[in-house]
Amino acid sequence: MTPTSRADSIDVRPITEDEFDDWLRAVGTGFLRASEIPDEEREGRRRQFVPGRYLGAFDGGRCVATFRSFDQRLTAVGGASVPADAVSGVTVTATHRRRGLLSRMMAQDLAAAKERGDVVATLIAAEYPIYGRYGFGPATWTSEWTVDVPRAGLDARWAGPADGGRVDLVDCEEIRKLGPELHERLRGVQPGAIDRDELWWQLATGAVRFDPAWKPPFFAVYRSASGEVEGMAAYEVDDNWGDAKQPLNTATVKWLSGVTPAAERALWHYLCSIDWVVKVKSGWRAPDDLLPFFLPDPRAARITSLADWLWVRILDVERALQARTYEGEGTLVLDVAGVDGLTGGRYRLQAAADGASCTQTTESADITVGLGDLGALWLGDESAVRLAALGRVREERAGAARKADALLRTSRRPWCPDMF
Repeated sequence: MTPTSRADSIDVRPITEDEFDDWLRAVGTGFLRASEIPDEEREGRRRQFVPGRYLGAFDGGRCVATFRSFDQRLTAVGGASVPADAVSGVTVTATHRRRGLLSRMMAQDLAAAKERGDVVATLIAAEYPIYGRYGFGPATWTSEWTVDVPRAGLDARWAGPADGGRVDLVDCEEIRKLGPELHERLRGVQPGAIDRDELWWQLATGAVRFDPAWKPPFFAVYRSASGEVEGMAAYEVDDNWGDAKQPLNTATVKWLSGVTPAAERALWHYLCSIDWVVKVKSGWRAPDDLLPFFLPDPRAARITSLADWLWVRILDVERALQARTYEGEGTLVLDVAGVDGLTGGRYRLQAAADGASCTQTTESADITVGLGDLGALWLGDESAVRLAALGRVREERAGAARKADALLRTSRRPWCPDMF
């Protein structure tokens, strides 16, 4: 293998199980981590292997680019779950950049996803400029807050929720029992949420470990006055005594799920009431999360990060638009500009309270939209009026962007709680 290896001599194909270790070393190299993966992590990641869903680019027998996809369920507006092709593990070794390897792997994977009947493809982009050319666009955003606990104004004598509910600390085994059902309840009402399989819960609770140094976090569960589990959180606390033997600890939330505002309020109040904790870091939250307004002084919660999160690429426009619900009733004709021949065309959306229909049409378009922006409009997070101002949506009829917003936008923003 030499630096001048021709791109057309590089073999891009699904890897075999025997090639998994070489593929994983290439992932480590591509993400600038150690190329030699610890045995515990390697064996854990082998559990994710599905033949045909792991692609590699091989030059002279060495894996120099990687790509992985897996089955996922994504919640659309209204609670329906659609099949998604989740993309992860994408790397190209620095010696083999700019040879079209990602484009070849992406083309293979998306064609297979389309053939399987997946409605969308999803990913979380490490770098913003890469994935737009493949029809992906940011469809949800995430925020992180840091709460200054002394400033928050909470009652220092707080001993539990005032609504008759309670917060209990539980162990890993209890979370594995209670967590999956709670997450499915959350996913049923949260557009942009994705499913968590058994391996996710095993990793979150240490039953399977990628990191040999993994330590169990604290787990808190909120039960309503009737005893029903409505929320839970995983968090860690550092050990900081400052310079004057004064505890100045920070509680960092790994994840927090609540299916009612009462559950979220109780868990945030609990986290802000832990002795010795003076800061709470929220972890990934929706950009319109209620956290600041659960505090007597909302300014105590300061946004420390705001970023795009889940990227969506529509694979089947008709099924995607029919799967979600709409804020109003009406008809909208969209001209969807495709990028690779898999998706694109003109579609007539007929939205109503009892469901929607979407079919290809030859009618004149109301708006023209790119495939990447369609994903954000589909999940309800973006405004067609804003996109028109940016030149990313073109009105073919005056007022069509406002009409699109009246149908497509949602009262609460979509949110994906998870990284993959």
